[in-house]
Amino acid sequence: MEKTDLETLREKLKRRIDFLRGDFTLASGGKSDFYVNGKTTTLRPDALNHAARILIEMMRPVRPDRVGGLTLGADALIGAITALSFETGSPLEGFIVRKEPKGHGTGQWIEGPELLPGQRAAVVEDVVTTGGSVVRAIERMRESQPGIVVAGVFAMVDRLDGGEAALAKLGIPLASIFTKNDLF
Repeated sequence: MEKTDLETLREKLKRRIDFLRGDFTLASGGKSDFYVNGKTTTLRPDALNHAARILIEMMRPVRPDRVGGLTLGADALIGAITALSFETGSPLEGFIVRKEPKGHGTGQWIEGPELLPGQRAAVVEDVVTTGGSVVRAIERMRESQPGIVVAGVFAMVDRLDGGEAALAKLGIPLASIFTKNDLF
């Protein structure tokens, strides 16, 4: 995809980001005067399409075999990326990391085709704050398949609240379509 096409998609997506001002408690437990609702954004067909196309291009340099992330924030993105990747000629299988192990059957943490040793995984997230959720997902992935290589984390929005530093401690880069500075 050409740079101008990506810039156009990025501008269209920016207009569809559900960005709210007010008094909010975040998943991290922190307080904020703004909130990015990634779920309502990614449940809009145009916004989801734009985000998935941009993220596929952002992931291209790390050459992932798989794409996944923690439920619920990553679910729509994973589905769109796996579907659109088929059209690119470089299909990516998806996986979803549960917040709790499955309570019946196999009791697994990871849903989707089995993660295999040596596979390169791109982890996606709608919004990254402190990085706690995505770090937990990566820990579960590594427990499930110690040979998996986490090639990078790719987010729709980075709130610039420590997520990049938390991932750097694990040796994993964070790339985002937007930071909070882009949305103000």
